[in-house]
Amino acid sequence: MSTSVVSRRYVVSGRVQGVGFRWFVREQARGRGLAGFVQNAVDGSVIAHVSGGAEGLAALEGALRVGPPGARVSHLDITALDPGVSASLPAPFEIRR
Repeated sequence: MSTSVVSRRYVVSGRVQGVGFRWFVREQARGRGLAGFVQNAVDGSVIAHVSGGAEGLAALEGALRVGPPGARVSHLDITALDPGVSASLPAPFEIRR
């Protein structure tokens, strides 16, 4: 079991706006004790900055690949964030407009 904190940026593409995707991500992240935020991007994707334990992030990634009912995820881009970012991410996880 890993206790190290991992920080990642996720960009989810497909039919992910107007289907409750941000709310879905917030609930999935909070349920796993993760910190960060999710927001819509102008290009139609959804962006999330997340930090927490590696196991929690792995579980969140699985959920992001599926999304809520009505969503259709076509691509998930994952980028590691600088470890220093973890301290600046909000907890509990939040939706940004």
